[in-house]
Amino acid sequence: MARVAWREHFRRRSRRLTGPRQAILELLQLREKPFSIKEILSSLAGARCDLATVYRLMHLLEKDGLVKRFDFGEGAARFQLIADGDDKHHHHLICTRCAEVVPIDECFPNDLEKQIARENGFKSVTHRLDFFGVCPECQTK
Repeated sequence: MARVAWREHFRRRSRRLTGPRQAILELLQLREKPFSIKEILSSLAGARCDLATVYRLMHLLEKDGLVKRFDFGEGAARFQLIADGDDKHHHHLICTRCAEVVPIDECFPNDLEKQIARENGFKSVTHRLDFFGVCPECQTK
C-alpha cells in the first residue's frame, strides 16, 4: 500500500498519520517477511517511537486489515503489511534456532482444499501452512 493510500485510509477513519506511524508503515513496506514488535522497534532507532506506540499501531492496523498477524510458536506475534491485491494467504518456513522466516510461494491446489472440506462436511475452508526447520546459516554454526 502506497503512502498516499495510507493517508487516505487514516483520513477516512479520522485518524492522524503521525511520524511514528508513517515510519512503521514504511518499514513494513520494505520487507516481505513478518516483523516482530521487537524487530520493528529496533529498526526504528531515532524515529521517536516507543514500545507502546508500536503495539497500539500494530493492533490498529490488524483491526483495519492492513497487516496480517502471524504466530509461529515462538512466544511473540509477527506482523506483515498486506499489499494491494494480496489475498492475505501466506505460507512460511521458520528456522527453529534463529527464528528466520522465509516466505513460501507454493500452496496446495484449491481442489485439495475443496475435497477436504467436502469429505468432512465443512464450508468456507481455508488453511495456514508453516514449515519449521534449521536454516542454512544455523546449520553451519
